[in-house]
Amino acid sequence: MQGRTRLTDVAEQAGVSTATVSRVLNGKPGVAGETRRAVLAALDLLGYERPEKLRARSAGLVGLIVPELSNPVFPAFAQAIESMLATIGFTPLLCTQSPGGTTEDDYVEMLLDHDVDGIVFVSGLHADTHADPSRYLRLRERGVPFVLLNGHNPAIEAPSFSADDRGSMDLAVRHLASQGHRTIGLALGPDRFVPAHRKREGFVEAMRTYLDVADPPVVTTLFTVEGGLSAGSMLLDAGCTAVICGSDLMALGAVRAARSRGLKVPHDLSVVGYDDSALIPYTDPPLTTIRQPVGAMCQAAVTTLAAEIGGSAVPRSELLFVPELIVRGSTGAAPGSANGLMI
Repeated sequence: MQGRTRLTDVAEQAGVSTATVSRVLNGKPGVAGETRRAVLAALDLLGYERPEKLRARSAGLVGLIVPELSNPVFPAFAQAIESMLATIGFTPLLCTQSPGGTTEDDYVEMLLDHDVDGIVFVSGLHADTHADPSRYLRLRERGVPFVLLNGHNPAIEAPSFSADDRGSMDLAVRHLASQGHRTIGLALGPDRFVPAHRKREGFVEAMRTYLDVADPPVVTTLFTVEGGLSAGSMLLDAGCTAVICGSDLMALGAVRAARSRGLKVPHDLSVVGYDDSALIPYTDPPLTTIRQPVGAMCQAAVTTLAAEIGGSAVPRSELLFVPELIVRGSTGAAPGSANGLMI
C-alpha cells in the first residue's frame, strides 16, 4: 500500500491528498473523522485490505438465516443486514436455505454451537402458520436475542418487522381502479404464510372498498415465475384485465402468460408485482410494483438486535413499514376505457 500509485488511487477515490491517505494508514492524529471514513471506504471500494490496526474489532457474531436466494428480494435483505451489522462491528454468519438442504432448526443449532450473540430470521418458519412456534420459545428461554422479519406470530415473544401487506394491496387496487379496471385478480403463494394471508385480506377489503366487489378472484400457487404463469393463465380465463402478484417473479410469469396468448402488457392486461427487486426496472415492460422498504426494515431490525445484545430492553412487538407503489410500464388503462375512466 505504500507504493506511490496505490496511494494516488486511494487519494483520488476519497477526494483527499496522498499525504492525508498516508496519515490515515499510519494511524496518525490530525485527520477529521469524516475524512478518515472516506479513506477507509476508498480502500474497501478499491479492494485493498485495511492495515491490521485499522480493522474494526468484531463486537460478536450474529447469525442471519434467509430462505433460498432465487428470489432476488432475499439477497437484498441479506446484503442490507450484513452491511449494517458490519458497520456496528458485528460479524454476520449467513445461512441460506434450499429445498431438501439444511433446515432452519439445523442452522440455529450450528449458530448456537458458534456462540452467536443474536440471530436475524428473514421470512422463516415464524411466517408459516403451520409451523410450531415452540422452537422460538426455546430459543428465548436460552437467552439468545433474535429478531423476525416479514411474518409476525403473536405467540413468539420477539421484535418483529414487517411490510404492511394489507396496505400494499390497497395501493395496488386503488391504482388499477383509477385506470378503469374492474375485474382484478390476485396471484399469491401459499396462504399459510402470514404475508400472503395478509395480502389476501387487504386485496379483498380494497376490492370491496373501491369497486364494490365482494368475492374477487384469488389464485394460490407458488412465489415463482412458474407460479405466476399458472396463476396468470387462470386469472385471464376468469376475465381479469389486471393482475396483482405476491412477488415480482410471479408478475413476470403473469406477463409471460399474457404473451403466450398473443396479448400485450399493459394494453390487454395490466400487471403489478411486489418487492421491487434490483433488476425489475429493466424488464420488458418495466414492472409496476410495490416496493418493500427493505433498507428501513433492516436498519430497525439490526438496531433493535444490537440494543438487546447490549442489554437494553426492547419492544417485543410488531412494527409495520409502509410500502410504496412504483408505477412503471406494466399497468395502463383498462381495455374499453379512456384515460382510466370507464366508458
